[in-house]
Amino acid sequence: MAIKPKYIKQLGTVLIQEYPDSFNTDFETNKESVEALTTVESKGVRNRIAGYVTRKKAQSAAGAA
Repeated sequence: MAIKPKYIKQLGTVLIQEYPDSFNTDFETNKESVEALTTVESKGVRNRIAGYVTRKKAQSAAGAA
C-alpha cells in the first residue's frame, strides 16, 4: 500500500468535513464530486483524492456498523 502525500490527505479531509453528503463508498461518484468541488486539473491527482475519500468513508461506515 502506497503512502499518500500530505496534500492528498489534507484536501481529502477538508472535502469530507465541508461536504460530507457529497461523498460515499463508491469511487466513481466520489471522483465526480471531487471534480465538481475542486479546481484540480490533473486527472491523476483527482483520482488519488477520490480514492482517499472513498477509503475514509468505507472505514467510517465499517466503524459505525
